[in-house]
Amino acid sequence: MVMTMTGEANSNSSQTLLVDADDTLWENNIYFERAIANFISFLNHHEYSPHQVREVLNQVERQSILTHGYGLHSFAHSLVETFERLAVEPLTPALHETISGFAHTIASHPVEVLPGVPETLQYLFQRHHLILMTKGAVAEQTSKVERSGLKEYFSAVEIVSEKDVSTYGVIISKYDLMADATWMVGNSPKSDINPALAAGINAVFVPHSDTWVLEHEEVGSPKPPRQLLKINKFSELRAHF
Repeated sequence: MVMTMTGEANSNSSQTLLVDADDTLWENNIYFERAIANFISFLNHHEYSPHQVREVLNQVERQSILTHGYGLHSFAHSLVETFERLAVEPLTPALHETISGFAHTIASHPVEVLPGVPETLQYLFQRHHLILMTKGAVAEQTSKVERSGLKEYFSAVEIVSEKDVSTYGVIISKYDLMADATWMVGNSPKSDINPALAAGINAVFVPHSDTWVLEHEEVGSPKPPRQLLKINKFSELRAHF
């Protein structure tokens, strides 16, 4: 799908870019999708289709987030609960270990930085103020930031439990950011684009083909004078900033 540009930054002035991490700077959701596929295959339900099993898992994950937040612990909990809801056989300690293992294999996967990201960050950080803003479990996200080799490009790293309007307000206040010169860059309409626009800053939508289904929303429209850029890939930021 060809994305369109609905606004453009003033490349002659320094901007603050709040940059998402998972599925913006490096791959993330594809590993969860593989784990889910393995879980559904293992479950091998005789009445529910794989799509129906996935719908149940989505429902369970929505509830798990409220209790356990984001990250591998919450994901493992969701897989186990989905098994308990759908399986005929009881959940034994051995089954629990196997199902949890689908989630925890993700932790050891190398950080796979997306194409063009290091070069683009190298270009941007010399011209603008970059802050990494990611949500999730602190230990997990910190580990990915360190292993990515990208930390040097950011003046600060913010790991938050949720990306909503109030959280953006806290970050804006903490760093005394000017709304007209601040942009949130990310792949998630639900967490990166819509709440940032609602908080009164600009946004850059960089879609990813495997964005988590629970992050899907229609991309909102900015209220003037705020702006929204829609680009195809991260490296295109160099043409606008």
